[in-house]
Amino acid sequence: MNKNNSPHSRRHFLTAAGVGAAATVWPADLAAQQTDDERANVDVVNEFCATFAVPFDWNRMTSLLSPDCRYRATQTAPVVEGPEAIVAFLLSFAGAAASAEFEVVDTWARGPVVVNDRVDRFALPQRTLDIPVVGVFHVVDGLITEWSDFVFDFQP
Repeated sequence: MNKNNSPHSRRHFLTAAGVGAAATVWPADLAAQQTDDERANVDVVNEFCATFAVPFDWNRMTSLLSPDCRYRATQTAPVVEGPEAIVAFLLSFAGAAASAEFEVVDTWARGPVVVNDRVDRFALPQRTLDIPVVGVFHVVDGLITEWSDFVFDFQP
C-alpha cells in the first residue's frame, strides 16, 4: 500500500488534528449566535436523531432525508446512498435492538452544516453498545443531504 493511502498517513493525522483543534476553540455561546436558518437546520437534525428509538419510525426518519442523501457510518465505511439503502444499512445492526437512543450531548451549526456530539446506545440481543460519535450533517431545504459519523475510542 502506498504510504499516502495509509490510514496513518500524515494527511490523515493532520486532518484529524485540525478537526480536533477546531472543536476545542469553537465559541461556547455559538447557539446564541445562530441564524434562524441554522436553528431550523439544528431542529431537523435533532428531530432526525430523536427517531432512533424503539420502535423505530423508519418512515419519519426517511422523511427527513433527501432522495439523494448520502451516509457514511464511520471514517472507513463505504458511502450508502438513498433513504431506502440507509434504512437497510441501519436495520442490519439496529433492527434487532430492544432499545436504542441517540443521546445528543451538544449541537451547533454553521450555515447548512450541523455538527452534533452524541452517544449512540443500542441494547442488542448479545450486548449493549455505547458508541461516542460526532455526527456531521448537511441540511438543504429542511432535508438532510449528507450524514457522516465519526466514531472515537469505541470499544465493542
